[in-house]
Amino acid sequence: MSPRNPVYSNPKPCKHLAEFKLSYGSYGYNSLQNYLKTTINGRTSVKNQKTDIPRCSSCNGCQGTLHMCLICSSISCSSHTLLHSQSERGHDIAVDVERSELYCCLCSDQVYDPDFDRTVVLKHIMSLPRNRNGVEGVIGRSSKRRRLNSGVELDSKEPRQSVSMRDRRAKSCYPLGLRGLNNLGSTCFMNSVLQVLLHAPPFRNYFLSDEHKRQTCKKGSSDKLCLLCNIDAIFSAVFSGDRSPYSPAQFLYSWWQHSANLACYEEQDAHEFFISLLDRIHEKEGKARNPHKDNEDCQCIAHRVFSGLLRSDVTCMTCGNTSTTCDPCVDISLDLDMSNCSLTEVANKAKKPSEDTEVSTLLGCLNLFTKPEKLGSDQKLYCKNCQEKRDSLKQMSIKRLPLVLCLHIKRFAHSAVRKMSRKIDQYLQFPLHLDITPYLSSSVVRNRFGNRVFAFEGDDLDTSAEFEIFAVITHSGMLESGHYVTYLRLKKQWYKCDDAWITEVDEGIVRASQCYMLFYVQKTLYRNQ
Repeated sequence: MSPRNPVYSNPKPCKHLAEFKLSYGSYGYNSLQNYLKTTINGRTSVKNQKTDIPRCSSCNGCQGTLHMCLICSSISCSSHTLLHSQSERGHDIAVDVERSELYCCLCSDQVYDPDFDRTVVLKHIMSLPRNRNGVEGVIGRSSKRRRLNSGVELDSKEPRQSVSMRDRRAKSCYPLGLRGLNNLGSTCFMNSVLQVLLHAPPFRNYFLSDEHKRQTCKKGSSDKLCLLCNIDAIFSAVFSGDRSPYSPAQFLYSWWQHSANLACYEEQDAHEFFISLLDRIHEKEGKARNPHKDNEDCQCIAHRVFSGLLRSDVTCMTCGNTSTTCDPCVDISLDLDMSNCSLTEVANKAKKPSEDTEVSTLLGCLNLFTKPEKLGSDQKLYCKNCQEKRDSLKQMSIKRLPLVLCLHIKRFAHSAVRKMSRKIDQYLQFPLHLDITPYLSSSVVRNRFGNRVFAFEGDDLDTSAEFEIFAVITHSGMLESGHYVTYLRLKKQWYKCDDAWITEVDEGIVRASQCYMLFYVQKTLYRNQ
């Protein structure tokens, strides 16, 4: 008998995981129970009882990502994982030692299996302190990698039961909607963006106010799910009060249907996913509401929240004639301000904020974005006044502000000589409160003309320029691979969203990370959240 709604099933596992389960069934995961270790804050990892420090069986190395084979319990580093699978027939599935996540050695990718999740959850439940009534804690709310308040200090003289109770009370005090998202196979890029959308005040209010009628929505078809309905389903699950990690498998499947070119388990760029997701929302909702209007006037939820307007002024350096164009945008991409950093510092490993060196600042990046730029000789533009191509100056500014401002930091550099790209591991200082006034078109144009402009017709005067930060997406690792984490600032407290793990952290932890995307919301909306 076929499933009632087959399109709402979990993503299919790779063929190697399917073969593993066919051969070993659920018993294949039972052997892992002796190696799973759960800390009191809920984090589960793999520990070999023979040694405190796991090492690769091939090179004896202990750095980087390590995986343990589910068949022979052999540990391999990222350089020897594939080699182990090729040399040992059928040893294709392993588990990440640090994160307790399934990994396919032949696919070189993370894989997801709900049966494995249940094994980890069971181990977590069994590790909870017990009292006269049995397990100390609510089984229905236990979860894989459930982290409680990381700020709790453990007193060796304090009874274990009271520590567990104190930790659980701290977790229950977390704001509603803080819920981990399971990694479904290199989907940290997706989880990081979803956490931002779940807590962006105007975007969140739209779905929690039931403005998208999922029960009566007719935008889906027999072969394609409605993307907005799946986003609405995530909101319902995350704000239900359940604290156990949620698996956004239905959304991932729906996303694959709407973006067939991205339908894979490979690591992707969080910024590209963010832009693509907003575009898909616009395609499904915006064109239905306003089929004849452009993005500037679109009333879909994606553009109502994130859409702003950028102004570009190109001035002829011969006659001074200026040509102005305005384009809608849902984010602003900023180059890192490297004026305070030497070329040697940039080429070397990242500088830590604690070191006595200059670092890039967000205000410096915004100043660089709105600074007049002389176009190269190969970029000469046609001047209508001179009637020929001339050298020009280009200057960007913000004409209209969105409700939520997304600032994307360009953390890549391309060498034309070496013909290769690399990641820039430069730290960035950013303010919690951001005043955009100096970067508005009205301010930039007045400064250019020495404040001789008495009146300025622009959209930037209609909205508040005072913003508060509420989310930061960070990236650690190399350009080709790495890991995304979201930090949320709710009610002036920072929380780390690392896939299924939710942890309360200090502001210093956030500032020490390598921010990739910063999200600011208008100050009045942040106060009213």
